[in-house]
Amino acid sequence: MDNNSVITMFTLSGLNGMANYRGTLFALTLLCYCVIWLVNLTIIVVIIMDKSLHEPMYIFLCNLCINGLYGTTGFYPKFLIDLLSTTHVISYAGCFLQGFVLHSSACADFSLLALMAFDRYVAICRPLAYHSVMTKQRVCLFVFFAWLIPFYLIFLSSITTLISKLCGSHIPKIHCVNTLIGNLARSASIAKIIIPAFNYTFYFGHVIFVIWSYIYLIRTCRTSKEGRSKFMQTCLPHLISLIVVVGTLLFDLLYMRFGSKTLSQSVKNFMAIEFILIPPTINPLIYGFKLTKIRNRIQSFLNCKFHS
Repeated sequence: MDNNSVITMFTLSGLNGMANYRGTLFALTLLCYCVIWLVNLTIIVVIIMDKSLHEPMYIFLCNLCINGLYGTTGFYPKFLIDLLSTTHVISYAGCFLQGFVLHSSACADFSLLALMAFDRYVAICRPLAYHSVMTKQRVCLFVFFAWLIPFYLIFLSSITTLISKLCGSHIPKIHCVNTLIGNLARSASIAKIIIPAFNYTFYFGHVIFVIWSYIYLIRTCRTSKEGRSKFMQTCLPHLISLIVVVGTLLFDLLYMRFGSKTLSQSVKNFMAIEFILIPPTINPLIYGFKLTKIRNRIQSFLNCKFHS
């Protein structure tokens, strides 16, 4: 191929050889997608409708659930269509759009989890200054930049890949990933190396910040019974969410770069979707069961429905 304008479609080969299981996979995938929408939408609606939950921690949680729906929408509808089709292709623009949605959703997860860690740090380690630090205006700015920065950074990364001259259209996965599209480029530009390296470093810094904040949180909470109770109630769900997000994303990134080619296609496909399956399902369940206010609101709503 002479240049990237010749390529109008990409081929996704992740479902090759799985024709016998497509019906079962379609049913399970549709079920998972419905569960993801149900649990995330429940948390979002509860937080929006209940004014007592219009606090920084719950506002950040609401945005985390919205981001879960945003990221999964970039994958599941297309994947469900592929399961019903004998050909697994995606348009040139659609591939870049899918890659942008999945990457920006992953980065927004880190931004929002870092904000939630900062909120807990101020609430527990500097309680007297909490309301002066976490004002409504600052919370709105924090949320705005938590969405803007991932969108901007991934947009720059996508542009560098978009303008590259490609020499192939085969993607060995069930969804588009900027890294795999970039591997099809004839040559690596400086921008293509620097921008992803900056993005990785920038969000690795988010993880370091969260670890630093939790060191102080643990030091503060272990001195009193009330502090330990507050940590278990509000910080533990966040810590579990962070471990799930970092673990699944890191596992996928390491597999893409160093994974064995001898693994079965089913295992490869699971590792490809774990980040858009486990965190969007687990996060709202963790917070829904662990945070007392949210759990009580959901229980009271269910009781009203049951008795009516």
